[in-house]
Amino acid sequence: MAADEPDHRPGEDPLTEPPPVADEPAPRDATPGGRLAGVAPEVGVAKPDPVLVVDGVTRTFGGLTAVDVAHLEFQRGAITGLIGPNGAGKTTLFNLLTGFDRADTGNWTFDGTALNRMASHRVARLGVVRTFQLTKALAKLSVLDNMRLGATGQRGESFFGALFTPWGRQEKQVTERARELLARFKLDAKADDLAGSLSGGQRKLLEMARALMMDPTVVMLDEPMAGVNPALTQSLLGHVRSLRDDGMTVVFVEHDMDVIRDVSDWVVVMAQGSVIAEGPPEALSSNRAVVDAYLGAHHDRALEFDDEGNPVGETAELVAEMEAAEMGTQAAAAEPPAAGKEPRS
Repeated sequence: MAADEPDHRPGEDPLTEPPPVADEPAPRDATPGGRLAGVAPEVGVAKPDPVLVVDGVTRTFGGLTAVDVAHLEFQRGAITGLIGPNGAGKTTLFNLLTGFDRADTGNWTFDGTALNRMASHRVARLGVVRTFQLTKALAKLSVLDNMRLGATGQRGESFFGALFTPWGRQEKQVTERARELLARFKLDAKADDLAGSLSGGQRKLLEMARALMMDPTVVMLDEPMAGVNPALTQSLLGHVRSLRDDGMTVVFVEHDMDVIRDVSDWVVVMAQGSVIAEGPPEALSSNRAVVDAYLGAHHDRALEFDDEGNPVGETAELVAEMEAAEMGTQAAAAEPPAAGKEPRS
C-alpha cells in the first residue's frame, strides 16, 4: 500500500468499522453424510459418490447362505452403520470385502478397482483396512511395536532392503507417526507396555490407531464398542467421528441402536445374509422389515388364551401355523433320499 493511500475507504471510520464477518460453516448438504439427505431409503439405492460397490455377492457354507447381497453402495466420506440380528452375515460380508474370505459369486470394487479374489494384504495396501470383533493385538509385543508393524512400505522388512538401503530415517518417521496416533487415542502412556496388558477397550483403541498407520481411505470396524465400558464407548464414538472428519469412509458393525442413531449418516440392515433395508437412522425405526428381523414377524400380535390356558382366536391360528411348519420340517428330514443320492450326514 502506498504511503499516501488511506488504509480504509473514504467516508469510513476505521475505528468504528465492523469486524469482518466470519465464514459461515458449510451447510450439511455439502458434507459427505449430508449429501445422502436426498437419497431414497431403498435397498440397493445408488449413492452420490460411492467408494465401495458390491454386486451379486454370495457366500454359502454347506447348505447355509451366509451372504446374498444383490447390490450395495457405500458413500465416500460418510459413516455407514451395518446392523442386523446375530447370524445376519455382517462379519462374513466384512471378511469378503477385505479379502479374508472368498465369495462364491459376485464382484465388488474400491474406487473402480476390483477386489474380488485379491489377498487381504493387497486390499489393505490399496486403502481398505479393517479391525476385528476379537482384537488381534500381538500380546507379547509392546504397544509401540504393534503400531510400527502397521506401517506399510518399510524398507527394512526385506532382506536386501535391510542390508543395502538406508532405512533408519524411515524407521524414525514411522515411530514418530506411531507416537502421534497413540497420543491421539490417549494410549501414549502405554507405549512401552505389552499389548497383552491392555484392557479390552484399550485394545479396541489400539486396533483403530494401528489401522490409521496405513493412511486408509476406508476403515471397516467390526463391533468396535463390544465389551467396552460406557465411558470408553463415548471416547470411541468421538474417534469414529474424527475419522469421518479427516475424510475417511467408515463402515462399522454395531448392535446398539442408540449408538447407530448417534453416529451414523446411513444405516444398512442385514438379515439372513441379505440386505433388507437401508436409509438414514431416523427412517428405519418404523421400517416393518427391520422390526420383524429383530423381534419376529408376529411380535405385535396380542396373545389370547382361554381360562384353561389354551390358545384361542389369532393366537390359536398362529400356533397351528407354527406346528404345521414344524411338522413339515420333521417330515422333510425323515424322508428317505431319492435313488442315487447319498443321505446327508
